[in-house]
Amino acid sequence: MNIAAGTNPHRVYAQELRRRLPAHYFRPVGYRALWMIPYIAVASGGILLVTMTTLPVALRFAIALVIGMSFASLGFLGHEIMHGAVTRRPWLRDLLGGICLLPHAVAPLLWRQWHNAEHHGNTQIHGRDPDATSTIEDYQERRSVQILHRLVPIRSIRFFLLLSVWLNVHAAIVLRNHLRAASGRGRLRLIIQSLLPLVFWAAVTVLLGWRHLPLFYVVPLLVSNFVLMSYIATNHHLNPLLEDDDPLKGSLTLIVPRFLDVFHSNFSHHTEHHIFPAMSTKYAPEVKRLLKKLWPDRYNEMSLSDAMKSLWATPRLYLDNIRLVDPATGQAYPVVGHGLNPKQIAPVE
Repeated sequence: MNIAAGTNPHRVYAQELRRRLPAHYFRPVGYRALWMIPYIAVASGGILLVTMTTLPVALRFAIALVIGMSFASLGFLGHEIMHGAVTRRPWLRDLLGGICLLPHAVAPLLWRQWHNAEHHGNTQIHGRDPDATSTIEDYQERRSVQILHRLVPIRSIRFFLLLSVWLNVHAAIVLRNHLRAASGRGRLRLIIQSLLPLVFWAAVTVLLGWRHLPLFYVVPLLVSNFVLMSYIATNHHLNPLLEDDDPLKGSLTLIVPRFLDVFHSNFSHHTEHHIFPAMSTKYAPEVKRLLKKLWPDRYNEMSLSDAMKSLWATPRLYLDNIRLVDPATGQAYPVVGHGLNPKQIAPVE
């Protein structure tokens, strides 16, 4: 199905899909919140095991990894909740979403402003999407971007280490920017919501003991960051920069084992999510089927392993909308939909 010139692609996708999807797909699915119970139970049980037992260090470290996986699953579920796909009641949405985002200490208000409004409203539009990576012009003008790319060059294991802190570091930067722009009651709410998770984790640390902090929180947080950012970075950072909202060009759906989709709330179906952010991810596979049927030439998907390999082998600076550039060598690389082949990644003219 063709997209006429001058039309809004996102609107075309949404209108056509709505005609073909059942009405109940667009209602909240409340029981999805019940996934919080096993995730919190596993995380809480793991925290008790690593802090209140004399298990061998290696086993406690393995348990810390499991806690991190539970934190990540809560993060994916919290993302779905905060979009209103589980409940449309604002107070309940923020309460449940805030609990799910508690490991990463992200305030519900910040998440809605940053992710729901700014990222979804301007996906991959440079200067408007807070999650879009920098351009070569940014690199030339900003000392901080230069330092980052020298610390984390292309094809460096340090890139994967960066994934382990990226979400929290980026959230702190976004929070700083929002606090500077906010005023009055909105600013006060943002401060209070941002402090509450820190107070919670400080109280837990005092209760359980500072010596246990690395295993019950620091290592799990690093693991959760890595899991979440493995999806987030591959969902967008291999795509072109855009001038207008087009989820099929600005997002990449990932192919993962079915069990990961179960525990990660179908977050791999990211193109589908960007077309209908408030739809429960339970229905994302059916949206994917229709997208591939209606717009097979525009739809992009890749296995998680291929996408991670592509992230490792390409720089994170844009030379222009459809090419990435390595600032150290000047070599340019293609993006998704414009020649990127994960099986054979090579520079282009």
